[in-house]
Amino acid sequence: MPGTDPRGAIWPLADTSTRFDDPVSAATSFATDYLGFTNPIVGEFQGGDARSGEVDVRAIAVGPSTVVLVRQLTDDDTWWVLGAVGENITIDEPTQGTVLTDPFTLSGSASAFEGTVDVELRTDIDREPIYEGFVTASGSPEPGPFSSSIEFDSPGQVGGALVLFSRSAEDGRVIEASALRVFFE
Repeated sequence: MPGTDPRGAIWPLADTSTRFDDPVSAATSFATDYLGFTNPIVGEFQGGDARSGEVDVRAIAVGPSTVVLVRQLTDDDTWWVLGAVGENITIDEPTQGTVLTDPFTLSGSASAFEGTVDVELRTDIDREPIYEGFVTASGSPEPGPFSSSIEFDSPGQVGGALVLFSRSAEDGRVIEASALRVFFE
């Protein structure tokens, strides 16, 4: 559903009154309120076309990049977050907008501290995860593959997000994330 329908966005939730007049505010709120970054360093908006682009977010100045994808989806020109792409976390399966059924296969590649990448499956109903776990990829600077079968209890026909993130070895804070919009049956 990404494109012109706000139900295709992860953030803000379409059924709330929260809206953002500029893309950097949308990306900053998403990074802190949804992904869990603490005091992120937020870059400037980089336009893709007349109504979309991206904003770079980092936990620390020399840390990995999380690119937040933003778009104006409605006639009021407010900004919505479609997803995020971590520099060292690639999700191959599922893809953006997939309708997930139990179980589903999660695959991709990543490089993270001790190879551990946290996984959360969230719904629009409640931002609390309906699934929490992890996948193991590469602990070296070069990304390595991961694949896992994820089992969850379906929340019904609603939207949500698949969020993968890595944490700092020093203090456990989120340092990088990838997120994509999913739906449930």
